[in-house]
This record gives sequence, structure tokens and C-alpha cells, in this order.
Amino acid sequence: MSNFSYFTPEGLQKLKDEIHHLKTVERPRISQQIAEARDKGDLSENAEYDAAKEAQGMMEARLVKLENTLANARLVDDSLIDNTKVYILSTVKLRNQKNNAEVTYTLVAENEANLAEKKISVESPIGRGLLGKAVGDVAEVQVPAGLIPFEVLEITR
Repeated sequence: MSNFSYFTPEGLQKLKDEIHHLKTVERPRISQQIAEARDKGDLSENAEYDAAKEAQGMMEARLVKLENTLANARLVDDSLIDNTKVYILSTVKLRNQKNNAEVTYTLVAENEANLAEKKISVESPIGRGLLGKAVGDVAEVQVPAGLIPFEVLEITR
């Protein structure tokens, strides 16, 4: 199994921006909080110092995780993707065959999924069910509410 994380150019830039923010804004801010708490005296009973050190540990752990993700990041070249089938970066118009409701989603990598923006992960139940489907195909997707048949109405990039 690959440890790669796939990104769009926008998603990769967002990751780099978050790493930069943690290093240039959050790390110095937390260091300042630690210094101020240390100046207040006895560290053994200093709640501000303990809180700042805990915040530092959590921020550093997040930074390490993001840097590892960046080290294994791969850009998705959508020019190499077949436009006749549903793949990552496809925007897909679907019809729920149970209630005739239509919805449009863009399939993205797990780390870029955002339901408010109608971006779903290719790893989600709907995303997995749609991969490789063409216009007119029906994807039966198992969701918590049961099995839902979705007809692929349109595929765009």
C-alpha cells in the first residue's frame, strides 16, 4: 500500500501555507508564552507554563504530521485522466434513483474533502462506488441509511 497523498495544486499550496504559518506564527507565539510563564517563577505549580508546554507539544506534533504528508505529496495531473469515466478530480452530476434528487460532487483526495464545498473523497463510500463509472452507469453505494443507487448523469473536469 502506498503512503502517497495526492493533491491538487491548490490543496498542496494550502498544506505548504499551513506549515509556514505553524513555523512562522504559532511556534514563536507559543515560545513567547513559555518565556512569559517561566518569568513568573516556580514552574512546578505554574499552570500557564504547563498549558503553553502542552500547546507547544500539540503544535509540534501537528507540524511533524504535516511535514510528513508534504514529503509524500504527489500532484494529480488531470490532463492524464480519462474524461469519459469518473476518477479523482471529476465533477459528477448524479441522480439518486430512490428519490430522484440530483446532486453534483467533485471527487478529491481524502485530505481535500469538504462536504460544504461539494468535494468528496475518493475514499468515501460514494467516491469508491463512483470510480470508473461512465455516464449512464448506476453505482450502488452502501451508506448508513442502506443501499442507494446513483445514476451518473454527467462527468466534467
